[in-house]
Amino acid sequence: MTPSDYLTASLLIIGAVFFLAGTLGLLRFPDVYTRLHALTKADNVGLGLMIAGLAVQAESFAVVGKLLLIWVLVLLAGASVAQLIARGALHRGIRWWRR
Repeated sequence: MTPSDYLTASLLIIGAVFFLAGTLGLLRFPDVYTRLHALTKADNVGLGLMIAGLAVQAESFAVVGKLLLIWVLVLLAGASVAQLIARGALHRGIRWWRR
């Protein structure tokens, strides 16, 4: 194995850990707002790390550009959907969690 293979494997594993953390946040956090935060932040970082791991193995800059475009589109979509869900929850009167 080459050093780039180790780097790719490390980035993919760390990215998967972030996805797992986001999933655990979705299951464990008490309200819709903190769950949205856990999902959007952890999943975006996890996807970014996975894109970086795949970019290391890419054969051309065109492939790297496509991977980055996918990441940017997912970032925009995730932020937009999280905003819509949070706004809908506020309009329905769902309060923030407090101790």
